[in-house]
Amino acid sequence: MLWLHLFKSTLQTATAVAAPYERIGNGVGDMIWHAGPVVKFVMLLLFAMSLACWCVIFMKLRYLQKVRRETDRFLDLYEQRKNFSAVYRETQTMEYSPMAQIFRRGYMEWMRSAKMLGSQNVAEGPLAGGVLFESVERAVDGVLLEERQRMERFVPFLATTGSSAPFIGLFGTVWGIMTSFQDIGLKGAANLAVVAPGISEALVATAMGLVAAIPAVIAYNHFVNRFRVLENEMQHFASDFLNLMKREWYRRAAPARAEGETARAVHEN
Repeated sequence: MLWLHLFKSTLQTATAVAAPYERIGNGVGDMIWHAGPVVKFVMLLLFAMSLACWCVIFMKLRYLQKVRRETDRFLDLYEQRKNFSAVYRETQTMEYSPMAQIFRRGYMEWMRSAKMLGSQNVAEGPLAGGVLFESVERAVDGVLLEERQRMERFVPFLATTGSSAPFIGLFGTVWGIMTSFQDIGLKGAANLAVVAPGISEALVATAMGLVAAIPAVIAYNHFVNRFRVLENEMQHFASDFLNLMKREWYRRAAPARAEGETARAVHEN
């Protein structure tokens, strides 16, 4: 009967070793389900941060797609323009193109200031032109600031997630390991069967932190680079538009100045 006694002892030992793993199961879902409340809270927080990051990513990708489509359309109209009023009417439906917004705000300010100055001031040239150009530049600068804020909205959250999610996950792991060591003290056993279940559950928190952080960092760097390129394009277009407005103003002011000089010469004679 010795062999039967050895078989029972071996079976009991195997059962004792496997018992802690029964609560883990075979999947990550079981590990999350059997984790402690603090680790569960950490995992829930990381899941929420990851979900929010993906929402921001898809929202910004869609925004950039609309910006590029409307900007290409606007630039075609702008380069083939017959007059500014026709381009202005076409840009009223372009809500996402920063260049279209710069043109609309600048053109509106140009028309408003020119109307306020009046035709009698056109002959004054530099004085009237300086007031008009200053107003248009302020309007364009305001659009640049608004569009920059619009582009960067919610993007810092990606950087925050990328930098903090691994440490939040690490906190959950450390807490889970602490719990495992407490179980060792309570059970009075320091074998792998006692320690492994708690550690495996705790390591899921670190994995979730990395899963949340890696896409956030990649997306953040991508968007920052795209926004930098778009901002340079906005600055270039704003400068070109302001120069074009100056040329248009002096082109209109030249006949008026010539008439004024002729009238003064006739009056003096």
